This record gives sequence, C-alpha cells and structure tokens, in this order.
Amino acid sequence: MEPEPADDAALLRAHAAGDPQAFARLYDRYDRACFQFIRRLLGAAHGEAAEDVHQETWIAISRSAGAFDPTRSSFAAWLFSIARNKVFDHFRRQRVAILASAQDDAALAVPDPGQTPLEQVQSRELAQEIVNAVEALPLEQRGVFVMFAQAGLSLEEIAQATGVAVETAKSRLRYARAKLRQSLAGERSAHV
Repeated sequence: MEPEPADDAALLRAHAAGDPQAFARLYDRYDRACFQFIRRLLGAAHGEAAEDVHQETWIAISRSAGAFDPTRSSFAAWLFSIARNKVFDHFRRQRVAILASAQDDAALAVPDPGQTPLEQVQSRELAQEIVNAVEALPLEQRGVFVMFAQAGLSLEEIAQATGVAVETAKSRLRYARAKLRQSLAGERSAHV
C-alpha cells in the first residue's frame, strides 16, 4: 500500500526549505482547480488572461511559502484567496468595470458522445445558459459559488479565502443560488 500523501502545509514547508519536489506535488494537486476557478472568475470576456493570472498565482504561492500559517487557514483557502486577489489585480490593471459576460465557454459545452444531434444542441444550449447565468452573477457571489461548486471548498474555507465572516459567505452562496435558479427558470420557460 502506498504511503499517505504529505499534507499541504508540510509540502509548503518543504518547498520553503528548498525541496523542489514538494512544490511540484502541491501544484499537481491544485493546478486544475485553481485554473478553473480563475477562468470562471475572470469570465469569458477576460478568459485570455487566465493563464497569466494562474501563473502569477503560483509564483506568489512559491514566493510566500514561508508566510503560510496552517493554524489560520487551509492551504486550499490560502491558494484561492491569492488567486482571487490576482483576478482582482487583473481587473484593476485593466481598469475594467467588472461586468457580466455572455461569451461561449467550450469547456462546458462538450456534449455526451451518446446523444443524438438534437440532444447535443439542447445540451450545449443548457450548458451555455448555465455559463451565462454564472457569469451574470455579481463578482463576489460568482467567486463564492465557484469556490463552493467547482473547487469544493467549505463555507469556512471560502470565508477565509475571501476575508469575510462565514455567515457572509453563506449569504453570498444563498443569493448566488437563488439568482441562478431564477435565471435558469426564466430560460426554461422561454424555451417551453
């Protein structure tokens, strides 16, 4: 049986001490979830910046490894907090008003290969409606929703990552879900 993987804080400490493999293991664990979070928070209108913001996030993680305090938050919450801040930095640099985007997102529009052509079109349309609804959320609600639904963070971790109380994170998630339900219910009735 394989040994248990080292916990994230131990890997980060090992990286800070000069172990290059430790950082690679952390990166492998969180790379995909971090990139998807960044891409979703940026929205399709700024999707081309996702790779740069992702890279900036991991550089910041590497440089700040010694500053991580596992008694204050989990590594995942710390990582998503840094990623969130890098997204906000991007928007500030671009001097862009954070607006909703209704652009195509090919990653969510991939149909099931067993579907008929009509089912494929309906599936793409539904995926696009979901993407549009998520991207139409206010940025704070979108961030909380994506951290919860896509990255799998707990409300406590989301609160740590966003610097708000757990009740505020819970409220933002509740509002996001309500807006998504309302938006998607409206879309469904429009197609019926």
